[in-house]
Amino acid sequence: MPGRKNRPIPRPFLKWAGGKTSLLPILLETAPPQFGTYYEPFLGGGAFFFALYRAGRIRRAVLGDINQELMDTYQALKVQVDAVISLLDTYPHDRTFYYTLRDQDPWTLSLPARAARMIYLNKTCYNGLYRVNRSGRFNVPFGRHKNPDYRDFENLRAVSRALQQVELRCASFEQVVQDAQPGDFVYFDPPYDPRSRTSNFTQYHAEQFGREAQHALAHLFRSLAERGVWVMLSNADTPFIRALYADFHVRQVYAPRSINSKAHARGPVPELLVTNW
Repeated sequence: MPGRKNRPIPRPFLKWAGGKTSLLPILLETAPPQFGTYYEPFLGGGAFFFALYRAGRIRRAVLGDINQELMDTYQALKVQVDAVISLLDTYPHDRTFYYTLRDQDPWTLSLPARAARMIYLNKTCYNGLYRVNRSGRFNVPFGRHKNPDYRDFENLRAVSRALQQVELRCASFEQVVQDAQPGDFVYFDPPYDPRSRTSNFTQYHAEQFGREAQHALAHLFRSLAERGVWVMLSNADTPFIRALYADFHVRQVYAPRSINSKAHARGPVPELLVTNW
């Protein structure tokens, strides 16, 4: 495995459930060769956006997510990256410090402090799992990391540069893409339809993303396609999702999944890649 210094930047600075790093070759190959504005309304770790940026394929982008803490972290890196770095540089990798920081109310903190808290907790928590309770509070325990990379300052500065021509929106997926025009490119990577009753993990936000939301997303996918927008979507390979997108091009791909409470459940999992071309 290449060392940190040899990995391309910018790259995701957060570990996020359902991240697309392992699927980047397929996503890049499938994406339209040319497009106007790039839209991604379920941003998460942003692996696909950063890959498109590194490939020189981003002219303008609108990135969004309904998770306010996440979008504030992107905003802080865009406009106050040095302040975020200064804070992270003082944070020890320590169990007591972790719980003290976790117990802080993020909404009482400044924007850079809120971002530094998010990055630190994400990199030092158990299994890199972002999860909130019904009150919207981060509740993951301290992890068993020997050398967590929350001080990858070179990458954070590269992320800041990549975000300078980006519009960031904390909004619903409908609102994030409302300005998409013919020739623009929209990539949807929503919380997945659960493959079983026990695999339902949608708690990236206090509100769950259920079947009603999946129907609304499919309706928006069709509407954008009819307007001449390039639209691509990732989701679980379930009969429900296949039925929702039966009129479009549906391709099965395999993605390794490393975030799971049970080790035997980690590994290649079939999912769907849907396009309107």
